[in-house]
Amino acid sequence: MRQTETELAQVLRTGPFHLALRTALSVRGLPLQRVQHHLAHRGVKLGVTSLSYWQQGVRRPRRRESLRAVRALEEVLALPDGSLLRLLRDGDAPAEGDRPAARSYRSLMEASGSVERLLAVMESPVDGGLHTVGHQERVRIGARRELAGRTSRHVVRAHHDGVDRYLAVHRGDAGCDPSRIAVRALENCRTGRVRWDLDAGVLVAELLFDTRLRSGETYLFGYGFEDGTGGASGEYVRGFTFGGGQYVLQVGFDEAALPVRCGRFAQVSAGAARGARGDLTLTGQHRTVHLVEEGVRPGLIGIDWDWE
Repeated sequence: MRQTETELAQVLRTGPFHLALRTALSVRGLPLQRVQHHLAHRGVKLGVTSLSYWQQGVRRPRRRESLRAVRALEEVLALPDGSLLRLLRDGDAPAEGDRPAARSYRSLMEASGSVERLLAVMESPVDGGLHTVGHQERVRIGARRELAGRTSRHVVRAHHDGVDRYLAVHRGDAGCDPSRIAVRALENCRTGRVRWDLDAGVLVAELLFDTRLRSGETYLFGYGFEDGTGGASGEYVRGFTFGGGQYVLQVGFDEAALPVRCGRFAQVSAGAARGARGDLTLTGQHRTVHLVEEGVRPGLIGIDWDWE
């Protein structure tokens, strides 16, 4: 099945190189022999075997002649100038599993030590072998001003072979009891192990996929948390260890508890000043606010609100 122009534009931003090349070939509908023919007309000699290795990630173009061939490939595949070469310069090295550059949990949240310990208990690498392509999240604030729950519809891409699960992290508000928080597997996944740290108010849930992903494959799944165990909530923050992808956050309020002000913000790290601020207006009937981030960068994005 051919991939779409939207998917091609996305992977040209996030990489890795081999996946961008493979996607471009799929979208343009060009077999490798035809690509080789077009390259030859431009004075570039490149074997079908080399092209196949490049799109599989078995080998990477490094020599001067190979980089000249990549420039010609951009022309043959009608790609923006330098889009493939940039992915090679960005250094998505094979030793790192062709994954995008990642940030640590330590830079994203104060309870990072608890999260890292829980991930270690589940014998999972910190990056999980996945990065986000698209994420739509809905947060519900209850009548007591509490974080009642949240749901996610999540699209991820594997940067390792054999990935078959996702570890979702939920951090409640002050006074929450993670042992009472319910995990819901909503779409294309099922709940596995659930672990929590009572003092930190953090819960990590294992969501098991129906298949094992190959590097470069995408997967769509849905999940949620039913909380309602903490005190008054004043914000919702999402941390991103990887950049790339679209993020949509919607916060909805109970009619008995409406804030007087809502706004969006972004942070480079948990201890940094909040920037990129903007006011958000509650919709009348549905009592919601939202933000859309088209190209997420590693860091934090959120919505906060005032009650008085």
